[in-house]
Amino acid sequence: MDKMYSSLIFLLFCLCDISLIESFGFSVDLIHRDSPKSPFYIPSETHYERVAKTISRSINYANRFDKHSFSTKNVESNVLPNGGDYLMSYSIGTPPVKILGIADTGSDILWLQCQPCNPCSSQTTPIFDPSNSTTYKNIPCTSNACQSVRDTSCSSRGSQQSCQYRIGYGDGSQSQGDLSLDTITLSSTKGSAVSFPKIVIGCGTSNTLGNQGAGSGIVGLGNGPVSLITQLGSSIQGKFAYCLGPTLSRTKSRSKLTFGEDAVVSGVGTVSTPLFLDKVFYFLNLEALSVGNKRVEFGRSSSSGGGSGNIIIDSGTTLTLLPKTVYSELESTVAAVIKLERVKSPLPPLNLCYKAPSGENLEVPVITAHFSGADIKLNALNTFVQVTEDAICFSFAPTNQRVSIFGNLAHQNFLVGYDIQKKTLSFKPTDCTK
Repeated sequence: MDKMYSSLIFLLFCLCDISLIESFGFSVDLIHRDSPKSPFYIPSETHYERVAKTISRSINYANRFDKHSFSTKNVESNVLPNGGDYLMSYSIGTPPVKILGIADTGSDILWLQCQPCNPCSSQTTPIFDPSNSTTYKNIPCTSNACQSVRDTSCSSRGSQQSCQYRIGYGDGSQSQGDLSLDTITLSSTKGSAVSFPKIVIGCGTSNTLGNQGAGSGIVGLGNGPVSLITQLGSSIQGKFAYCLGPTLSRTKSRSKLTFGEDAVVSGVGTVSTPLFLDKVFYFLNLEALSVGNKRVEFGRSSSSGGGSGNIIIDSGTTLTLLPKTVYSELESTVAAVIKLERVKSPLPPLNLCYKAPSGENLEVPVITAHFSGADIKLNALNTFVQVTEDAICFSFAPTNQRVSIFGNLAHQNFLVGYDIQKKTLSFKPTDCTK
């Protein structure tokens, strides 16, 4: 059977129960991994040690792309789960068991650790036991569901062959286990919880990842047949949005992830640009970056998604990563108009650094990102980060890889709305702390 046809049949199968639910909207909180509420929070670390780790994770994320063979076919294997900066709480099974996973728009599968696992990654909370869930069901490898997911195989268990998934990561770690169905429950900031039956999950029984803390796996919010967004489908009208508050400042603020009718971004200041859907990622078309009247052209990228995009928008990467030639011209343009004292970078690969000014006012130029049909004005919060008591640095960086990334510092204090059905992405300047 044709692969695409199989995927379409599978989607209809997955959404048949969900489609009976009236369209609605709801929101969940996102927890930044360095927040005191995060299981990854280490009280003994200083604020600037956390900043340094965040920058390092961002660079490691990009370095996992194989610069010689970037393609949509193998791109999943290059996304590390610890590259995601925001954690999402959900419950799985009946009765529901609370799980904390990394919300990642750069992944297209929801997976978690399951008992019995061998080996198991370090996890401080109980590992989910599917035998305790009355709604858990293994997917047979002859099903359309199994055939729609990449890197699956069959495992014989008694008289039934069950579908096995496998995700490999650039550092050699991996997760593999049963591709299964179970009920996912999301607690809403509106009050009542919302449950979705027969959601495809990866139940990892062999996991060799780093320390997960209280977290377990990832929540794939990317494109693809088994991402959470695709599976929620018509019940959320193909819409989700987030509003990210400042993360690397000392300000502690909540961030929210919104689904359905509440995820419509509109009103004064809203601009929209085409969204190009790759097999995993969401691509945008960035035409240029400008500083005052100086325009730096971006050009095309050989890793374009969906035929027209040239840069990934990713909530899981901190920095904005640009081709070397584009970055070099942008850096020199920014440096030409900043009057602060330049200092040696204390945190490579960040290169453009200055002595931190006293007080709260940071006088740096507005950088405008010119996407197709949408100009996004980025202020100091989006473009500079204080990395030590004495230094601030430009939060854009060059990359040797063939993929460019519009990172989450550039999204801060914007309401960012994804409309998968209309294939548009909208930005609205917003105080996300409120």
